[in-house]
Amino acid sequence: MELVVQFQVLNQSCQCLAWKPCPIVVWGAESQHVVAGYSDGTIRVFSISRTEMELKMHPHAVALTAIAYSTDGEMILSGGKDGLVAVSSPRTGMTIRILTDHKGSPITVLQCTRKQYRDFGVEGGELWLATSSDRRVSVWASDWLKDKCELLDWLSFPAPAGPKGLGSLPPSLAAFCPWEHGTLVYIGFGMQKEALFYSLRKKQVVEKISLPYFATSLSLSPAARFMAVGFGERLLRLLRCPASDAQDYAGHDDTVHLCRFSPSGHRLLTASHSAVLVWELAG
Repeated sequence: MELVVQFQVLNQSCQCLAWKPCPIVVWGAESQHVVAGYSDGTIRVFSISRTEMELKMHPHAVALTAIAYSTDGEMILSGGKDGLVAVSSPRTGMTIRILTDHKGSPITVLQCTRKQYRDFGVEGGELWLATSSDRRVSVWASDWLKDKCELLDWLSFPAPAGPKGLGSLPPSLAAFCPWEHGTLVYIGFGMQKEALFYSLRKKQVVEKISLPYFATSLSLSPAARFMAVGFGERLLRLLRCPASDAQDYAGHDDTVHLCRFSPSGHRLLTASHSAVLVWELAG
């Protein structure tokens, strides 16, 4: 692995990152962009090919905790420590919408996925979800070109009384299921250590998978029915869904706080305190 470019912002901490989908080829060269959210509430868009910052926006008054591009790359969704979600246009540099539904609890996950325009009985070619640390998940249908954004579902997951301070609790994590359209997976601090598969059509949990511990990271493969879950016990678990024998992997030096499948699904990236591991999936 070789370092090819580095961006540095003085006196600010980068809190979250997202790659722009669908790279555009310009004059034979791939134009790649990444968006980063910072501790001062700013968003910065960097060009990898031109090795420069192209845009800076300031949609938040507090530190960012989650960020994502819309599926077409035309909008940037960002979530803050105060629970506000902003929708900003990198073309104009303007924030077009602020959502306050999760106000008061840090946003932990933002994710977008495509949908049929009138699927679920609402207009829009995109579904997106926001998850906050108080175990709530909101699911939205949007058509940003028509300024449409409609709440499709609102989920709240119960939990026993925990230690004071949300920072000491396991994170609330959610992701759309690539192989089961209209289903999302939720993992978080709750009554049981488990992954819940929730159907947006049936409005109910349709599958549960038991876990050995509360999870700290989650990723679902876009190419096969694999789910990767990281834990604070320095463990990575790979499951083939529906529930089958789990494969556990050690090798991390601390909490597995990040796991991400590659777009091809053939590799899995995991990270702990000082280690980044790349796994090759067989079969």
